[in-house]
Amino acid sequence: MERTIHKKVPVGGDSWVTVDVYGEPDAPGLVVVPGVMSDAHTWRHVAGAIAAWPSVIVVNRRGRAPSGPLTNAYSLRTEVEDLGAVLDEFGNTRTLFGWSYGGLIALLTANDRPIPQVIAYEPVMQPFGRQALPDLKSAAESRDWDRCVEIVNRQISGFSAEHVEALRDDQHGWAVLRRLSGPLYAELGALDSAPPLDVMARQAGQVDLIIGQCNRGKDPYGTSFDHVRRHVAHAGIHELPGQGHLAHIQAPAELGHLLNSLAATLDGQSPAAIINGRL
Repeated sequence: MERTIHKKVPVGGDSWVTVDVYGEPDAPGLVVVPGVMSDAHTWRHVAGAIAAWPSVIVVNRRGRAPSGPLTNAYSLRTEVEDLGAVLDEFGNTRTLFGWSYGGLIALLTANDRPIPQVIAYEPVMQPFGRQALPDLKSAAESRDWDRCVEIVNRQISGFSAEHVEALRDDQHGWAVLRRLSGPLYAELGALDSAPPLDVMARQAGQVDLIIGQCNRGKDPYGTSFDHVRRHVAHAGIHELPGQGHLAHIQAPAELGHLLNSLAATLDGQSPAAIINGRL
């Protein structure tokens, strides 16, 4: 599926978000919500592998160009309201898919409004990342983006020093990570300071939670996943073989195919089949 349009969506607080639309903009769609250290461009290969929905809308959340600033009033609630504005713009949305922090945003959005299906890949919730906040605050205040990238990989994700050095050796990739680390402290701070969560996806017709096989039962992503699933009693649980948290980068086709297999049905008919008139 190829990108067809790039659109700016006004949101509250003197900011805006942009979206990349793949396929047919007015057809039943899947909305993709990336997490921290990620943007819409990062998800282009996954979007290209999706065929079960006639349109795929990838949100470029605020705080990452060309979307607008986080603003001083930024909170987790801000993210939910931003996603609501995108859903109002694309009224044929059938499925929300969120990754990591984006997975939590998608699940919380389905508390506010009916959503036929929500899919979340390794969603996180508090106290995820809390131990790194003091160091992230210091690095962000001094605009030391190299240090921010090191902190998220070492203190949060638990990767080795050798892994970080391998990332640094890729100059282009490291520059992308530095750029994406700009809103990191504010985002994890918003996650940590959010009100205690109870039920998630209250108004979702169907919920599917995905975990990478390599992270099952392991800190930090597997344990946070288990924490989330206790708040979504009616969720189906799925595993992506051979993958960890970065499946959208390391195995975008496999992730896209799994999403295709999870496509919710509409009166027994898939969104793609309806629009193509095959059923």
